[in-house]
Amino acid sequence: MSETTEGALQNQIAVAGMYENWFLEYASYVILERAVPAVEDGLKPVQRRILHALKEMDDGRFNKVANVIGQTMQYHPHGDASINDALVNLGQKDLLFDCQGNWGDNRTGDSAAAARYIEVRLSKFASDVVFNNQTTRWQLSYDGRKKEPITLPIKFPLLLAQGVEGIAVGLATKIMPHNFCEIILASIDLLNNKKVILYPDFQLGGMVDVSNYNDGLRGGRIRVRAKIEEFDKKTLLIKEIPFGTTTTSLIDSIIKANDTGKIKIKKVIDNTAKDVEIQIQLAPGISPDVTIDALYAFTDCEVSISPNACVIVDEKPQFIGIAEILRVSTDQTVELLKQELEIRRNELMERLLFSSLEKIFIENRIYRDIEECETFESVIEMVDKGLDPYKKDFYREIVEEDILRLLEIRIKRISKFDSFKADEAMKRLQDELAEVEDNLANLIRYAVDYFKHLLQKYGKGRERKTEIKSFNTITATVVAQANQKLYVNREDGFIGYGLKKDEFVMDCSDIDDIIVFRQNGTCSVTKVQEKVFVGKDILYVSVFKKNDDRKVYNVVYFDGKTGVSYVKRFKVTSVTRDREYRIVSQDTKSKISYFSANENGEAEVISINLTANCTAKNKQFDYDFAKLAIKGRESLGNVLTKYPVRKIVQKSAGVSTLGGVDIWYDPTIGRLNRDQHGDHVGNFEPNDNILAIYNSGNYELTNFELTNRYPTEEIALLAKFNPNGIISAIYFDGANKTHFIKRFKIETSTIDKKFLFISDHKASKLVASSINYAPNVQIKHKPDGKTSEIELMPIDELVDVRGWKAIGSKLNYPKLTDAKFIDTETLMPESEVAKTSATEEEVEEQEVEVMEQESTEMTTQEISEVEVIPAGQKVTLEDEIQETPKPEIAEDIPLEIKNYSEENIAKDANKGEQLGLF
Repeated sequence: MSETTEGALQNQIAVAGMYENWFLEYASYVILERAVPAVEDGLKPVQRRILHALKEMDDGRFNKVANVIGQTMQYHPHGDASINDALVNLGQKDLLFDCQGNWGDNRTGDSAAAARYIEVRLSKFASDVVFNNQTTRWQLSYDGRKKEPITLPIKFPLLLAQGVEGIAVGLATKIMPHNFCEIILASIDLLNNKKVILYPDFQLGGMVDVSNYNDGLRGGRIRVRAKIEEFDKKTLLIKEIPFGTTTTSLIDSIIKANDTGKIKIKKVIDNTAKDVEIQIQLAPGISPDVTIDALYAFTDCEVSISPNACVIVDEKPQFIGIAEILRVSTDQTVELLKQELEIRRNELMERLLFSSLEKIFIENRIYRDIEECETFESVIEMVDKGLDPYKKDFYREIVEEDILRLLEIRIKRISKFDSFKADEAMKRLQDELAEVEDNLANLIRYAVDYFKHLLQKYGKGRERKTEIKSFNTITATVVAQANQKLYVNREDGFIGYGLKKDEFVMDCSDIDDIIVFRQNGTCSVTKVQEKVFVGKDILYVSVFKKNDDRKVYNVVYFDGKTGVSYVKRFKVTSVTRDREYRIVSQDTKSKISYFSANENGEAEVISINLTANCTAKNKQFDYDFAKLAIKGRESLGNVLTKYPVRKIVQKSAGVSTLGGVDIWYDPTIGRLNRDQHGDHVGNFEPNDNILAIYNSGNYELTNFELTNRYPTEEIALLAKFNPNGIISAIYFDGANKTHFIKRFKIETSTIDKKFLFISDHKASKLVASSINYAPNVQIKHKPDGKTSEIELMPIDELVDVRGWKAIGSKLNYPKLTDAKFIDTETLMPESEVAKTSATEEEVEEQEVEVMEQESTEMTTQEISEVEVIPAGQKVTLEDEIQETPKPEIAEDIPLEIKNYSEENIAKDANKGEQLGLF
């Protein structure tokens, strides 16, 4: 083999190495030339080439998009389809282009018409901000025939205004669009050395939670929601949809959630025309508040977006935050403005120089000295000699090109030369030059004025569309509709929604967790399935609610090691799924003797029967669980008895030992909570209600379920409802253009229905409201139309308590500017309190009489025990004054545990298991 051949073989690259190099070259090309925008102008190469082609074609008229695509293909080495998609995408953002024709609809997902049918031209904003040939850096196009810009000299943070999304090889970028006006204001603040924070804003509107935005960097996340309004109790309206969705995709996701049973709706109607409107008709008996939460939890009404700000900086991709992109763009804008000012200054100085030369050349008649010159060189020398006395006054040296321009002046211009007009023109140039010099000396001030001019000229109609809010975390299991039925096979140890021949337990959803207690004292939580084995001898099975601090389990268990029976109360708030927990001692012979689940922490009284052959003196006794403290599920408990137990039965139902529920209202999200977030509303018992007074002049009574919604912008007052309380209100009557004041009691008892207590004119509005018994009224008015006066007076002097439909008393202040209530410590008079109490006692007496009549019909055998009713306790017809029938329980089964659905609670209230009202 020759040396030449051997050397050639040694220089060969392996195939694997070729692929490695090719891949890196391809990846770099896609990143730099296709998918990721440059930080200087915020544009991808295809977008930059489209704008450059449009500028070359720009004559003020519309151009066919097909022609624009053809023009762009001179610079872009790819097909027309990618150019068309990029062009339509830019056009739909409504910033750089004026569009004509069907450009599609990003709300509905409709695509644009064919390129031959639609037209486009540069917008005025693009013409003012994007282009300047004097400050543009150029390069040859891909085939070397044309020049194209390396980057466009854009004097605006365009990347943040439009946003961008691109997928390259091993790299992706996703920058959210931001509000046009806020970007300009942020740039101004940045120039003034102030801290800036920018948050996304979307054309589609909606709501956004930016608590985890992380400046748009990797690892951040935003949640975007549709705006859903409650039209009435049976209808919801979606007026704005989340970014990245369309009305079509949103409706499909709603229908899918309905088909899988996550939500229950009757019909979805798309009424979108000029504005988005999706009408959702609810199924009968479905809560609109719960449905709204379910829509956010199970459909595209809420989407989570992970931004990933990546841009090209110095020919390399870099991950930088939104604030840094804004700083780079703002600094570049300042630099471009500086370059433009310097260019303008040089232009003005050159014009002043030539104007001075022209004046000297004509007024001193230097042109006559060239008449005797025989050659062109001598002519130039003669003119140069004539200018010698004045050269010291010019800012630069006079060169031959300046003299040639003087020699090109026509005789007609010389003959009509006006020295006064020439001086005026030079004065204007000097003034403009002085202004330019001042702007260069105060560049930051000039840049701030430039941004303010942009805001004034183009900011109208570009206000924020997406509302920034803090979203509550929706627990899917809470809002999911019960779309399955849970069954149990206690003996074999199976549970699931597929065991339809076994015992029905309750309705549940297919995403619920199920808690199971077994006879051997073990507890476990598992995901609901069609059929799953959880262990034999099941005592209790139900849907598990995580962090439920109201549900209490009352247990009596037998310790197999010592033979002692223990009693304990505990909660199960959080567990590891599919892991067994013991609630009795570790001995294998230990087992549960008595068990009850109490939704609201009820503590019943049980009757214990010991075995006949035990040595205990008292073989039957009662035990009240109310005496026992609630501890952890692994606690040993208190000794109930050391003797063998024959059976345990419930003697009487108990009441809750947990007291009322403290409820808070968080105005930032408009929801109730028990986590002490926001304002404390009150401590609520099961029959208590919430009073909501709206800015529209309506009041509404609601329960205190945490799924209720109280939008902050609509709520004037939210408080615990006091049936004896007095509501004070000041409102403006739109019909009479007058303010009225009224006091009234809530006379209605209907829940979840709004009642209008002001006039129904569309211009009427509530000014102030209070639940204080006798507040003072502070009125601010202008008697003379100029000077403000404030008056404070007791409400008793203005109006008496009347019905809620009363108009009220007129406030005779024609120039009233503000009115509000100031709370006092005045309490309800004892006479009114006594009157209210007397009314309640009369009702109680009537109810007791009815109970006595019913009790006399009972036989002596039916009445084995009489319950004593304490004085002052209210008795209703629902209360049953009779002994709970003792269930027949077999000797070998200490207690039969049953599960209850909501509809059977009232019917089976006294059969063993305690079910609360929460």
